[in-house]
Amino acid sequence: MNALTRIAVDTSKLNAAMATFPRDRTMMINGREAKGSGEMIERASPAHGVVVTRVPRGNAKDVRAAIAAARVAFDKGAWPRETASTRARVLLKTADLIDRDRELLAVLDTLESGKPIAQARGEMEGAADIWRYAASLARELSGESYTNLGSDRLGVVLREPIGVISIITPWNFPLLIVSQKLPFALAAGCTCVVKPSEMTSASTLHLVGLLAEAGLPEGACNVVTGYGPEVGAPMTTDPDVDMISFTGSTRVGRAAAAAGAATLKKVSMELGGKNPQLIFPDADMDAALDAAAFGAYFNAGECCNAGSRVLLHKQIADEFLAGLSERAKTVRVGDPLDPETRVGAIISADHLGKIESHITAAEQSGAKVRSGGVRLESSGFFMSPTIVENVASSMDIASAEVFGPVVVALTFDTLEEAVGLANDTDYGLSASVWSRDIDTAVGVGRGIRAGTVWVNTFMDGTPELPFGGYRQSGVGRELGRNAVKDYTEEKTFHLHTGPRTSWWLPRGA
Repeated sequence: MNALTRIAVDTSKLNAAMATFPRDRTMMINGREAKGSGEMIERASPAHGVVVTRVPRGNAKDVRAAIAAARVAFDKGAWPRETASTRARVLLKTADLIDRDRELLAVLDTLESGKPIAQARGEMEGAADIWRYAASLARELSGESYTNLGSDRLGVVLREPIGVISIITPWNFPLLIVSQKLPFALAAGCTCVVKPSEMTSASTLHLVGLLAEAGLPEGACNVVTGYGPEVGAPMTTDPDVDMISFTGSTRVGRAAAAAGAATLKKVSMELGGKNPQLIFPDADMDAALDAAAFGAYFNAGECCNAGSRVLLHKQIADEFLAGLSERAKTVRVGDPLDPETRVGAIISADHLGKIESHITAAEQSGAKVRSGGVRLESSGFFMSPTIVENVASSMDIASAEVFGPVVVALTFDTLEEAVGLANDTDYGLSASVWSRDIDTAVGVGRGIRAGTVWVNTFMDGTPELPFGGYRQSGVGRELGRNAVKDYTEEKTFHLHTGPRTSWWLPRGA
């Protein structure tokens, strides 16, 4: 078990952090602050047990007003008709403002989600980089021309913004994930309604203020806060919405896609994962151990991309698990406002209970907890980094997304068995292969059905590379050179010049 059996929080750090921002927030609809019915949702820090923000509890009426504002902004407003250089300039200014307010945004995400402040600061840097990349794509967005159709014909393919986008984001990476969607939609000329998680709304509400400061027209981006059934559901069914961009659980993603299907909305879904790291005997063991610990415990494992399965060649399984157990015991779990903390708080008491139930069920099925597996004494919600071994592929914990600081270990003998284990889930988001042998790395990597396969690294990312999953890990891709195109429709212009031959006249008539 982690050496820190009790987690102490520094109230002076907490008080200093809370002094930097107002606790009460408002929604943003059509460029104006909106309080809705006046009912508020209180969010307590999962690490400190203190209410840190209050946001309006939006409802269907608020959603309708936001969608109507986005519709007018798209149909009659300036944003879809702006030059690419103007759109890019707004996005670049937004990136600069994210940099300016980086510390405030990091504190907001840390207090609401429980993630370590050092990690949150890195996410702000990454978010600003994504906005700058989206700005570059705004100026590259173009269509096609075909001049080889004959002397009297010309073909032109136009790309036009798809329309009003409903963007629904989760609680685990509040600013980073909205930054994987919103700037690309805006770069295309779309207008948007954004629903952040009711547990982590503050940074998104701050972001929409930065957009206004950067010069985004009123109504082009609206934010409605609240619960899924009251806000998220009408955002997926409203006929004035043209596309849904959702990140969250596979279960909710299915419901959102089904709701949007009634009006045949385009959908982009980034959903769950049960991502394997395959370790072969010739791997750099020290590097693989570091990546396995990072993949399992980064963001307390509350990450769709978490390396929550280590698949070990039997030849090195005991040695590797011994090394991973030693590292797990030394991972610093603590107050997320402490820059030295590596694993912060679990998002809620309910979620901590779900993580514990997965571990209990695994033990009842014959698995063994090698390290961790217990909650830590605190006023907040903390759990020790956990390793579960003696896991069979038939066990629920081998395929279910636990979404906590829990890694399960399975073993294999052959390359074919390794690939089979890697693919033995309903998901296909990411994976990594650890081997110095190029044939092993490429052969196994090509056999894994996942949207991203890393070789001798894990969870590296850059805006230039697309991100998304196979099977029940999602539909479509985010980031990459096509990220703006995904928010467009193609329109064919087929032009004819010169006289036209009437089809109904007989020859020689």
